[in-house]
Amino acid sequence: MSSQSSCPEHLQAQMIIIIHPGSLNLRIGRASDFNPIRIIHAIGRKIRPNGHQYRDRILPQVSKESLAEFEEHRLQVSHIIQSCSQSDGRRRYATPPQQIAAFNRRSTPDIIGKAETNTLRKETIIGDEIMNINVNDPYNIHFPIKRGELNLHSELGGSLTSVMTDLQDIWEHVLKAKMGIDLSILNQYKAVLVIPDIYNRSHLKELTSLLLNRMGFGSCFLVQDHVSATFGAGLGHACVVDVGDQKTSISCVEDGISQPNTRVRLEYGGADVTQVLHCLLEKCSFPYKECNDSTLKDVFLLKQLKEKCCHVNLDICGSQEKTFEVCHGENKLKYTIQVGDECIVAPLSLFHTELLTITGKSKAAKVQISASHQPDSEDCFDAEYIRETSRRNAREQLDQIQGDGVIVQQDNQEEELVVDSFENERDSKNDKDFVLPNGQVIGIDQAVLLSIERCPNEEMKKKMYGCVLVVGGGMKFAGIGKWLQNKMALNVAYSHRSEHLDIVTSTKDMDPAMTAWKGAAIMSCLESAPELWINQHEWQKYGLRILREKAPFMW
Repeated sequence: MSSQSSCPEHLQAQMIIIIHPGSLNLRIGRASDFNPIRIIHAIGRKIRPNGHQYRDRILPQVSKESLAEFEEHRLQVSHIIQSCSQSDGRRRYATPPQQIAAFNRRSTPDIIGKAETNTLRKETIIGDEIMNINVNDPYNIHFPIKRGELNLHSELGGSLTSVMTDLQDIWEHVLKAKMGIDLSILNQYKAVLVIPDIYNRSHLKELTSLLLNRMGFGSCFLVQDHVSATFGAGLGHACVVDVGDQKTSISCVEDGISQPNTRVRLEYGGADVTQVLHCLLEKCSFPYKECNDSTLKDVFLLKQLKEKCCHVNLDICGSQEKTFEVCHGENKLKYTIQVGDECIVAPLSLFHTELLTITGKSKAAKVQISASHQPDSEDCFDAEYIRETSRRNAREQLDQIQGDGVIVQQDNQEEELVVDSFENERDSKNDKDFVLPNGQVIGIDQAVLLSIERCPNEEMKKKMYGCVLVVGGGMKFAGIGKWLQNKMALNVAYSHRSEHLDIVTSTKDMDPAMTAWKGAAIMSCLESAPELWINQHEWQKYGLRILREKAPFMW
């Protein structure tokens, strides 16, 4: 045995499980692992006799009514790209879409083998195996996380109980089948759960109960994804831009604290870019006519095409030939297609959100949720609890004084009402800051600038302009960091024009999608980590109060 594997720190890290649940992928592994296990964060359950089918979509639904408007916006973005120059100063050129479409219409697939047939008999299918589920197979498919939150809805499997059961089954399956951990001794392990920077208190309560009570971990703590991303990147401060599959979140982090006023979540991400690319490919006569954006295999084919083809490199001009393979019927087919500037237009939908009209025109932005809007009866320091208690005490004192024949002025109650009104007005204004007058949410570059401008002082703003950290798996396109830097430089406030803008898209040669997971692993092994752990006894005795006391973020 090597000295590294036998040292106390390494042995301790082997007993810590880091869990980073996403809308599309789950990343989970020991704190001692170099990389986590990554699986599709979904579960398929066999339909009961006479039961009806329900399947969560991965890609957003296309709005057919907005196709004409989408084409108009596509032309505008194409003109912007054509007005740019290559790195050597030469003008860009583009192959006409009609010419690309003519090639693709003539493209016929080559048969390169037989497709594998999978007979599914399991009651429950978890992770990547759900890709073997066909359209007519008797399975429901559930993704327990949607756009960064628990996927609660009114359909089958959308209750809080069902979602927590799905999470437990998925996580326990990975622990047992992928990591070889005996679930009966899970109380000897610790767990770190990576949570969103904008969170729902009641959901955190349920997730902590899941880890400590239902799954039986010995202890756990929760950490915000943006904070752990800075640890993973080795940065003391950063404006963190986390582009996931279904949401984009931004906040400014300094010394391990995510500043509440700077937090925003935009409800678009990598899946929206995939759907935009699909629409652009269809306009160029995509030869795989059977492609269906509601079937799992085709969705993951489109995602692979996006990762393989899309970029923001203005030096790549004209048409490019690409190949892809697909299983259709009994055969495995290989297609050859041509693509042009569609590969640049699709990623730029993160900046030109008018292209996202194809996936729903009105996309809300969610800012930091006020504490008074998330009351909990168990939390004796909850803002709503304190407010109601102070009012009740004030009324009792008033009744007592009036009973003694003394008249008093009710200053305290009026002041509290003013505070409530101000909070509601501020929250409403914050939401509107990130939405354009036509209801369309702003682009990622504008959202980053708004987030930085909400920092509490000029010194912090200067720091954040100097370090914008891009993480997550939804924005991994060559050249997009430079595009973000240029867009921000054009729109930065005049008082900060002299600041140096630095965009960090890759740190330590690490996959940006792994940065938050790696940071949580680092945090769990710090000397200060023992102060963060919440054990089973504490949770059962104190509940939400101990989470408020020990959480490494402002509750």
